[in-house]
Amino acid sequence: MSRIIHRRTFLHRSLLASGGLILGDRFTHLTRETPLLRFGLVTDSHYADRPEAGTRYYRESLDKMRECIEEFNRHELDFIIHLGDFKDQNSEPDAVETLQFLQALEQVYNTFPGPRYHCIGNHDVDSITKQQFLQGVINTGITHERSYYQFMAGGVSCIVLDANYYADGRDQFYAEGANWQDIRIPEVEVQWLQDTLMTHKAPTLVFCHHPLFAYTHGEVIYHVQNYREVQHILEQSGQVLAVFQGHTHEERYEETGGIQYMTLLAMVDHSGPENNAYAIAGVYPDRIELTGFRRIKDKTMVVGH
Repeated sequence: MSRIIHRRTFLHRSLLASGGLILGDRFTHLTRETPLLRFGLVTDSHYADRPEAGTRYYRESLDKMRECIEEFNRHELDFIIHLGDFKDQNSEPDAVETLQFLQALEQVYNTFPGPRYHCIGNHDVDSITKQQFLQGVINTGITHERSYYQFMAGGVSCIVLDANYYADGRDQFYAEGANWQDIRIPEVEVQWLQDTLMTHKAPTLVFCHHPLFAYTHGEVIYHVQNYREVQHILEQSGQVLAVFQGHTHEERYEETGGIQYMTLLAMVDHSGPENNAYAIAGVYPDRIELTGFRRIKDKTMVVGH
């Protein structure tokens, strides 16, 4: 019970303090209706110039992303983030062609004028390497070498994780036959996460392509293999509000250890603009409000309790 009280007190005071820094002389205190932070969320666009397969309409993701960014540009957002599987590859993979898909979609994504970020998904390292993907995208203020990183926005610490690693810490590369179900946060990144949480004592949001909570369909595994280790670190910090993930193409919500975990619907699935999927999240002193567009539903997640 004492740890729960400590967590609630820390988050409440930190969120109020952060709000005071942002709002300055305009407000003497932060109200329940004043967001500290608003940001755009989108995941699993899987863009490729190829015919549809099953529910995935690869070509349509270019226009869907245009609509998404146009909507984001109508709002005063602190940043936008893509949760991974940004692009895809053709049915007969070709690295040069895959890079063209990446460049085409990144050009649209970059029409958002504010800070922009990416998580790396398993399809982002299919016929191109992780280094090639990172060289082809912009993560504002982050060097091209970094696949996991941290940034501040609105007094909130934002941590982006990368689980595309083998057990021995090597980068996964699917052209070499990597197993997309055998993914993990390597030891060096786990240590970096612990150090980052210690360094940045602030309310924290975490973003990762792969689920950091148990997620299976029958014998198919979607979650990070060492998710329990990561969860423990996040919980022990007492400062993490929520974790946003993609990968599963499903909307699922779970609260564990006082942290909200959510996966989002995929942009690529189903044909037509009415089947697009993206969202705007607002961080308030007592909750996170998710405003969904097209197929994504609105949701309220209570934090710090």
